Amino acid sequence: MAQISFRGVRKSYGALQVIHGVSAEVADGEFVVIVGPSGCGKSTLLRMVAGLETISAGEISIGGRVVNRLEPKDRDIAMVFQNYALYPHMTVYDNMAYGLKIRGLAKADIDARVKRAAEILELGSFLERRPRQLSGGQRQRVAMGRAIVREPAAFLFDEPLSNLDAKLRVQMRAELQALHRRLGTTSLYVTHDQVEAMTLAHRMIVMNAGRAEQIGAPLEVYATPATTFVAGFIGSPPMNLIPAQRGGREVLLGVRPEHLEPCAAGDAMLTVDIDLVEPLGSDTLVYGHLAAASGAGARVAVRLHESVDARTGRLSVRYDPAKVHYFDPQSGQRIAT
Repeated sequence: MAQISFRGVRKSYGALQVIHGVSAEVADGEFVVIVGPSGCGKSTLLRMVAGLETISAGEISIGGRVVNRLEPKDRDIAMVFQNYALYPHMTVYDNMAYGLKIRGLAKADIDARVKRAAEILELGSFLERRPRQLSGGQRQRVAMGRAIVREPAAFLFDEPLSNLDAKLRVQMRAELQALHRRLGTTSLYVTHDQVEAMTLAHRMIVMNAGRAEQIGAPLEVYATPATTFVAGFIGSPPMNLIPAQRGGREVLLGVRPEHLEPCAAGDAMLTVDIDLVEPLGSDTLVYGHLAAASGAGARVAVRLHESVDARTGRLSVRYDPAKVHYFDPQSGQRIAT
């Protein structure tokens, strides 16, 4: 296991800069998720750790050793990709053992490592099968097994669950959590799915246009987003951002959909003209726009625990002032309360 450090890391393709001075620390044994929308630089950052992309400036170290100029094979990492990258003509056993054979490990050591990984991943009965005989979830477990047998200092995961259906993704998230508890290996995990980030991460790095917008524990990032970007990206539906006045200055008032509650018209802090109602079983999502003069027209989402008839056309809501956030509308930065 090993600590991973980013110190002012930059990446440019000619005049185009895509990573803008990222600095972060991943503790030994920590599971850190790099999350953000497509094109934000999260996979580029991971590939620089792996040695698949060169570093234009700054330093990346693994276990206290600067790896900027080291070949991927010399970095003591193992990477799990989105597309599994299994050899179709090989059995599960041979797919997991291949990298160890190339490194020249003794046959007995290879056999012990493969069988231990197969036991951890519940693949023992599939070792003689070929990839085409496996489900998507089983193939992804084989890809993880191939990484586990390396016994690396760190695991790197590049959107490994993206090709799975929704039910399998939930199952595989649970398996990844269990795997990390058993192995305790330092892990960097890239995803665009903020639900994956929230459920898997010890801490998360929220990326935006090549910058680390916020770094923190999932609930910390959710509860106190540093910018309007984080507020709008983390959470489903995202935080409502409503133009308002505070202390004589223009601000954006941020309030989570679950922190809006229905009330009598006379007690309303906000009045929402309903555009769409989505019944989800345990919850109901109401989407609409503000009707009141302050913030009129702003889009709003409300999460309720009771059903709503869209034909009512209008919903009066209030919120606890202690649960709202304020942001500067120009910079997007959080305003301290």
